[in-house]
Amino acid sequence: MQGASPQDSGRASRGGGAALTRAFERLGLRSPEQRAWGLYDWANSAFFTTVVAAVFPVYYRSVAAAGRSDVIETYANASSYSMLAVALVGPLLGALADVAGCKKVLLALFVALGVLSTAGLFFVGEGDWLAGCWLFALGNVGVAGSFIFYDALLPAVARDDELDRVSSAAFSLGYLGGGLLLVLNVACILRPEWFGLPHGEGLTSSERTLPTRIAFLAVALWWLVFSLPLLVRVKEPPVARTGVTGARAVLEALARLRATFYELRRWRQAFVFLIALLIYNDGIVTIIRMAAVFGAELEIAQADLIGAIVLVQFVGAPCAVLFGKLAQRIGAKRAILLGLAAYVGVSLVAYRMQSARDFYLLALGVGAVQGGCQALSRSLFTSMVPASKAGEFFGLYGVLDRFASIFGPLAFAAAGRWSGNTRDGALAITAFFVVGGVLLACVDVEAGRRAARQDP
Repeated sequence: MQGASPQDSGRASRGGGAALTRAFERLGLRSPEQRAWGLYDWANSAFFTTVVAAVFPVYYRSVAAAGRSDVIETYANASSYSMLAVALVGPLLGALADVAGCKKVLLALFVALGVLSTAGLFFVGEGDWLAGCWLFALGNVGVAGSFIFYDALLPAVARDDELDRVSSAAFSLGYLGGGLLLVLNVACILRPEWFGLPHGEGLTSSERTLPTRIAFLAVALWWLVFSLPLLVRVKEPPVARTGVTGARAVLEALARLRATFYELRRWRQAFVFLIALLIYNDGIVTIIRMAAVFGAELEIAQADLIGAIVLVQFVGAPCAVLFGKLAQRIGAKRAILLGLAAYVGVSLVAYRMQSARDFYLLALGVGAVQGGCQALSRSLFTSMVPASKAGEFFGLYGVLDRFASIFGPLAFAAAGRWSGNTRDGALAITAFFVVGGVLLACVDVEAGRRAARQDP
């Protein structure tokens, strides 16, 4: 059989590249910069699906913290305190990025921290609960810190009329990427013989856990490789003053941050939205972070836990895009409110959960609204802040977003501990969606956008 010529191979390569470009465009990422930016959602979502949601919670409970009676408490603390660390430094780093023009540098540093910490989970074995907590916490710091600068780069790749579409498309990519790697990781864990790994009876502890630990390495590599297009392709936004570095940049960042807090009355609608986000995102993040360990406590089988989380990814991908289209018809605020109403139902399903079927229903509901609510929250906030202060405001956004990640898991664990029934933690989450939704309904989006345009 005659082989293909180099010219044929080149044409095939170009054809494949053109098809991929068309797929990105149909998704809503219509420029090379938007595609590079959106790929970071594809990159970091692997951490959330494999480490945060599906594999590490079960691994922590059954291996690293095996035999401990405080599994949920130590896991929730690792999650919460890592978010607190980002909350404390986020505003300053966001302001520093605006002053010194170093959003991409700081993004790269947090990516490196997250990637290395995730890779370090490979070395966590039986009884290594403390090392597992520390590495999990550092991985959380890496991914959460990177979002401050990733989100702040959105105005650099999208116009005001593109924000909802680009943000939703990136979330959709995240679902696809995180879901794809999770499927591969689950295949490695459940069928290690397919990958030439030790399997069968008589395995040592190290051999038995090897497929899961390799999954953590796969996440680190995936996160690193797919972060590169953003770091290479997207340009650092220009700053008003150049050459501000070192201690001077830090002092100016502190001054700008202080001024931003004093001037919040000029962007009152954006600030009210941030408070609403703090409350309702508390519920969203808690469901994401606690679902698997909650299901494991109710003795849902590991295969069902992972299968439901895979379902979230592949339901979430098209639904995130649909939420972006819905926002174009009824507005981002109303679309988010619809999603929060659906989350109340999700919380009630979690409270009454009895079987794997119930867990799949919960996953279906979460997948339908999770990405849309978070994507539209990001784009709605972007539309109400001046582009020149994007880093500062996304630093503040990051603070409240991280505080949501602190209180939710702690409240979930505390409610179950107080009542003696883990289910009560799920029921308590409904309050976050109701109160956050009421505050969001009070936000005047058009007034917020006018204020942002007055100070570009």
